[in-house]
Amino acid sequence: MLTRKQYDLLVFIDQRLKDTGVSPSFDEMKDALDLKSKSGIHRLITGLEERGFIRRLPHRARALEVLRLPDNMETTEDSPIPFAPNVIQGDFKITGAETHPGESEAIQLPLLGRIAAGTPIEALRDNSSFIDIPASMVGGGEHYALEVDGDSMIEAGIHDGDTVLIKRSDTAENGTIVVALVDGAEVTLKRFRRKGHSIALEPANQAFETRIFGPDQVEVQGHLVGLLRKY
Repeated sequence: MLTRKQYDLLVFIDQRLKDTGVSPSFDEMKDALDLKSKSGIHRLITGLEERGFIRRLPHRARALEVLRLPDNMETTEDSPIPFAPNVIQGDFKITGAETHPGESEAIQLPLLGRIAAGTPIEALRDNSSFIDIPASMVGGGEHYALEVDGDSMIEAGIHDGDTVLIKRSDTAENGTIVVALVDGAEVTLKRFRRKGHSIALEPANQAFETRIFGPDQVEVQGHLVGLLRKY
């Protein structure tokens, strides 16, 4: 299921490849879709690639290959569908009036699995699930979502069953709530504090204890930027 912007971009790339044999540049894609920045194009291309519609060819600049088109979009060499970003009929999902990223456009983030807000659990990575969110909830950079399992962060407003939005990063400031990979095998959501040569992963629940690790035991994999909750 594609968003409108993803559909528009896929049609534009496919038509440009048919016409010229060369992938359009990020600037050309940005102008064609009337976006303000190339970061929005990067997110759209990443989404199309993760869904198997396109792939980036290695060791070649601006090299994209269209692997498939939406089921409702049938094209032939004799009758290609022209690029028409304002009149789209397809099997994509529109979650609001779309203008520019950061306003009301919906984007999809990979939902990578469940993360422990309690005792760390084995890291799970599910590349087949996605979640729709308003683009205004995230800024630049790469983001993903995780489901919360446990209640060790309830005093920070993070409850069991919530979905947290994470910006991928490998560093964090003291006091930041992070996704931390412990000893290369377990992942947890905690508040990060560096104390000398040690790293403390602090819960936000008095029933849980702060855990202390050596600097080589903890790998920051992202920090919290947003939260979704179902009632």
